Amino acid sequence: MKEEKKMKETPSIYEGTIAHLEEGQIVKGKIIDVTPKEVMVDIGYKSEGVISRDEFRSSDELKVGDEIDVLLESKEDENGMVVLSKEKVERALGWDRIVKSFNEGDIIEGRISTRVKGGFMVDVGVEAFLPASQAMSKDLDNEMLEFKIVKINKLRKNVVLSRKGAVFHKREEEKKKVIGSLEKGQIVKGAVKNITDFGAFIDIGGGIIGLLHIADMSWGRVNHPSEILTIGDEVDVMVLDYKKDEMRVSLGIRQKTKDPWEDIEAKYPLGSKATGKVVNLAPYGAFVELEKGIEGLVHISELSWTKKHNSPSDILAIGDRVEIMVLDINKPERKISLGIKQLEQDPWEGVEEKYKVGEKITGKVRHITDYGAFVELEEGIDGLVHVSDLSWTKKVAHPKDVLKKGDKIEAMILSVDGVNRRIALGIKQLTADPWDEIQAKYNPGAVIKGKVAKITNFGMFVELEKDLEGLLHISEIGLGPDEKLEEKFKVDDEIEVVILMVDGVQKKIALSTKK
Repeated sequence: MKEEKKMKETPSIYEGTIAHLEEGQIVKGKIIDVTPKEVMVDIGYKSEGVISRDEFRSSDELKVGDEIDVLLESKEDENGMVVLSKEKVERALGWDRIVKSFNEGDIIEGRISTRVKGGFMVDVGVEAFLPASQAMSKDLDNEMLEFKIVKINKLRKNVVLSRKGAVFHKREEEKKKVIGSLEKGQIVKGAVKNITDFGAFIDIGGGIIGLLHIADMSWGRVNHPSEILTIGDEVDVMVLDYKKDEMRVSLGIRQKTKDPWEDIEAKYPLGSKATGKVVNLAPYGAFVELEKGIEGLVHISELSWTKKHNSPSDILAIGDRVEIMVLDINKPERKISLGIKQLEQDPWEGVEEKYKVGEKITGKVRHITDYGAFVELEEGIDGLVHVSDLSWTKKVAHPKDVLKKGDKIEAMILSVDGVNRRIALGIKQLTADPWDEIQAKYNPGAVIKGKVAKITNFGMFVELEKDLEGLLHISEIGLGPDEKLEEKFKVDDEIEVVILMVDGVQKKIALSTKK
């Protein structure tokens, strides 16, 4: 400390002569002898000075006659020798250099010299401290390295470094250099570093990792990136977009080739036939690949003229080669509508000439619903018998009460709509409307006997004769305060009723037990 206090903040080198040499002064000396332990230096004083060999780097080549800068620590020691220091002059000059030339955050070169508690000492012209947490194990060899200056303490004259910070800084500089050289549309080489469900990450050099999205891998269908890429693959990719500030790059492979949709209308005119491969099945249809990058949808309704399929898988499987017809093209949305049934003649074509209103037909009950029964007239053509057209007189709650699937029946054609593919059939129309006779037979006020056919919450249906019923509304029954309809009457009970009204238009008979 005594010697360092004697040193000037900015020493003036080579000042004075022999007569003016002062302790703490930096002077120029000439090496006159080198031994394994000492270096003898002549500074032009009455006696030579000695410097310990440890103050020199092991790599320093010391030769007799070389001139060096030294600090005069003492003009004479106990042996009458001048005491000199090479290390202290370097420290003084080195600290001055650091203070003037570097700031915190700058990069400086140095060499790790020794291991100390909590880290390492680094020679950067002065001794600087490198915490173990900021070191990198592979950099502990005695070689010149770059470090980031974390802190400079001018009062204590110490410096804290980070090797990791320097490495990170260098990587960031390399990234900036690489991303600064990119252009949209440029083809670059890269290596696949990672694969995910949504794409692959490509190393294009300089630490820049770009994203190759699954949608940009191929014009065709790609279910998973692993179908076409594996980790380690070298690929040529196109730069689609990049953001310098965020160091983000979007890459593509399919963009290197022509978009197959560009001349889609010319390749697949409406109404043309083509062959493709079934690549996916959905509940609503089948996707058919016409070529790489071009898929069309065969909707489930376009599979057959004559059969109703619950699922495309009823007749198709992935991988099947099928012939299709092009029905529609939506180029902006990249959609093509395809059909399979259009390759065959539509059985509904000319149906109005084939089936005339008023004609009787024979058919098989193919399907029964709440509102009626579908009758197959021929393959692909069904007619509907609505529940209201089953009987003139009987109240039919559900078609299954009078018909069964598979029954062969006769019916009359009521209407034919070829555009909407509908044929209306009737069974009751096979016989004349009996309501004129019923009106004449059942006069209002007449008292007749009937049989309870059905009990509801609003009254009872009473069978007056076979397939002829009237409604006895609950308001016309005259129940007592504590009486319940279902307890007072049972199905098949014979009761006496009065005819209130016969409506031949709405096909209804109103009954009463009050009068």
